[in-house]
Amino acid sequence: MNNQSYFRAQPIHDVLLAFLRQNGLETPLLEYRITQAWTEVMGDTICRYTRQVFVRDGKLQVQLTSAPLRQNLMMEHKRIAQKLNDHVGSFVISDVCFF
Repeated sequence: MNNQSYFRAQPIHDVLLAFLRQNGLETPLLEYRITQAWTEVMGDTICRYTRQVFVRDGKLQVQLTSAPLRQNLMMEHKRIAQKLNDHVGSFVISDVCFF
């Protein structure tokens, strides 16, 4: 019998994604990628004032040490969330909250 009838070639990306989904690992991986994207998307200047970055209930929580910076970023919270989601390539967070 021909082995081709049993196996269908798939891109490794699709196989890994299916494995992550089946094992409940896709969401934690995407949340980790979003927290890492904060540094890449926002840059060094903002990151100097950043203390904590984590995801809770579908929202990125960011602790900042500068009140003026926090106020400025609050006005752009939805746009920042969109930029982070775009950077990761998936809808991961609905908003960014600053504290």
